[in-house]
Amino acid sequence: MNRTTPMGRRMKNIAMAAALASAAALTACSGEAEAPVAVEGEVPGMSIDNARMVLNAVEGNPAAVYFDLTYSGDRGLTIRKAEVAGAGSTTLHDFGEYDFKVQMMEALPIAISNGSEVAFEPGGLHVMAFEPSADLKAGGTAEVTLTVSGGGTHTFKADIVPAGDPRSLPAEDEAGDES
Repeated sequence: MNRTTPMGRRMKNIAMAAALASAAALTACSGEAEAPVAVEGEVPGMSIDNARMVLNAVEGNPAAVYFDLTYSGDRGLTIRKAEVAGAGSTTLHDFGEYDFKVQMMEALPIAISNGSEVAFEPGGLHVMAFEPSADLKAGGTAEVTLTVSGGGTHTFKADIVPAGDPRSLPAEDEAGDES
């Protein structure tokens, strides 16, 4: 009878993980498939539409960034973080249930693959820009950078709109007026 101790199982799992990691590294280095040429500030296959940063009604309070993301790249990725130029700090946020209440919380990494369409919208995923600079004013644009797994970045411009602007509200219905 072959009995493995907990320490033996742990060592076996570590060895198995190391073997898998080595195989993945060798496959990645084999040169069988070339990765698309990356352009600084652009993730191949990623596109952003309807980008806007909504200022808070109270000056100095956080602003929110909303946009529509589509991805048609060959490799699966995760969006790990976001940055807004001129903001003190930035986090990806989502709404979730905690302690039987729906509340805003930091988002987990967001997985995307070929064909993904992700809406960053009021009441869902969004980017919070804390301590926005006074230079970020309605009528201007903000530079937003998403960082994906592997360290690639995708930078885009978002129109800056005041609180209460129709683009700051959730879509009522698909047939409604889109401004």
